[in-house]
Amino acid sequence: VVYAYGPTNRTFGLTAALNTLRNLALAWSVVGRAKPAVVLTTGAGVAVPFAWIGRLRGARVVYVESFTRIDGPSLSCRLIRPVAARVYGQWPEFVRAVPRSRYLGNVFSR
Repeated sequence: VVYAYGPTNRTFGLTAALNTLRNLALAWSVVGRAKPAVVLTTGAGVAVPFAWIGRLRGARVVYVESFTRIDGPSLSCRLIRPVAARVYGQWPEFVRAVPRSRYLGNVFSR
């Protein structure tokens, strides 16, 4: 278990900036030690630095958008999408609204 500094996407000002820097350093360390082939995330502010650092260190990034996002991407999705190899939505409407995303069902349909 590794504890990160959060939240970052709903915190503003100096606290957000410091937590983002702390999480970037933490991600660099954790990803460097673990050397993952894939970073799989459903988002949240803490996931953004891990996705970017994971990609910089050679991992593929897979993002699964929240079940609550039906027809548009979250802030986390918008920040992670540039480095994501795949983006999955859990609603067909999401895929129509977000280019290059995929729909394979949702967590409740399997």
